[in-house]
Amino acid sequence: MFLYNVTHIVEDTVVDDWLLWMEKVHVPKIMATGKFITHKSWRIIDSPNEGSTYSNQFFFEELEQYVAYMETFAPEFELEIKERFGENVLSFTSIMQDVL
Repeated sequence: MFLYNVTHIVEDTVVDDWLLWMEKVHVPKIMATGKFITHKSWRIIDSPNEGSTYSNQFFFEELEQYVAYMETFAPEFELEIKERFGENVLSFTSIMQDVL
């Protein structure tokens, strides 16, 4: 099992709009790609960053699913965040593999 983690640092001035948009628009579009099994969203409580920090986690079985997602869908979705929220949201990603 693998995990595609997207961490978002969100300015407090847009956090309510961002959360609603993530719930109603962004995450459903990502899940509709069929590349991920399930999704979890977390608020990071002990983040040293200004604003609010969130982790969106997308689980998948094979690395090929992730590669296909990144090649086909990720650029468009990243652009949507940038166009909607600009510098108010900073995002970075990581990939993790279940080992135990």
